[in-house]
Amino acid sequence: MDASPSNTTKRLTLLALPCVPLVQPGDDLAGLIRSALDASGETLQAGDVLVLAQKIVSKAQNRYIRLASVTPSDRAMELAEQVGKDPRLVELVLRESNSVLRYSRDVLIVEHKLGFVMANAGIDMSNVAQDGDGIVLLLPENPDAYCESLRQALASGIGGALGVIINDSHGRAWRNGTVGVAIGSAGIPALDDRRGDPDLFGRALMVTEVAHADEIAAAASLLMGQAAEGTPVVLVRGLHHAKRAGKASDLIRPRHKDLFR
Repeated sequence: MDASPSNTTKRLTLLALPCVPLVQPGDDLAGLIRSALDASGETLQAGDVLVLAQKIVSKAQNRYIRLASVTPSDRAMELAEQVGKDPRLVELVLRESNSVLRYSRDVLIVEHKLGFVMANAGIDMSNVAQDGDGIVLLLPENPDAYCESLRQALASGIGGALGVIINDSHGRAWRNGTVGVAIGSAGIPALDDRRGDPDLFGRALMVTEVAHADEIAAAASLLMGQAAEGTPVVLVRGLHHAKRAGKASDLIRPRHKDLFR
């Protein structure tokens, strides 16, 4: 039997929270988000999802490294010559990675210790204050656990589920440009398994799994931007998803199913 097209209006609202200050090591992000919500005149509601830029989480965790403090290994020196990058940066990339997957001039693709395949292990200097010698910022430690702790800190009193995502910009192997992806997630199904659900014509979906957290992260990226926008927290309202929760690590394809390495 064919399914009837829905006549219900669906609405999704994204709000970049104002008045989020520059984050310092040790800052209480839950407190900063509460203040930003107050400044926007918003209160959290059941089903809301908060998307945080990776940079503010890394800064709060004090994931800064001064390049002057790094002594590159022989492997880093050799690889830096091949890719044309600072050997000290390459050393940090190697320390943060399980393995180097691809490299060429100006390109260094690795498997990060968290399992993500990405350029430079996510280490960069953009939107990082400098005071002379190079200062870089590493990815957050245990981003899924951080999302869960932040979710618990903010969810009390709203009478329902709250989702939290840490968003980072990743490139893709066969397309130009970066998109937002979830490197941390809590309170929502990061990977939404739709297998068995009927399509419009009643046929059961056979292989469809939706990278739900990645889609939310990409949408939030439209407001976060990549340069001087200064809007690192986005409130997403109006989503409908399964009640089960998941983690961003659910999105990592198991190695034995990876056809492209």
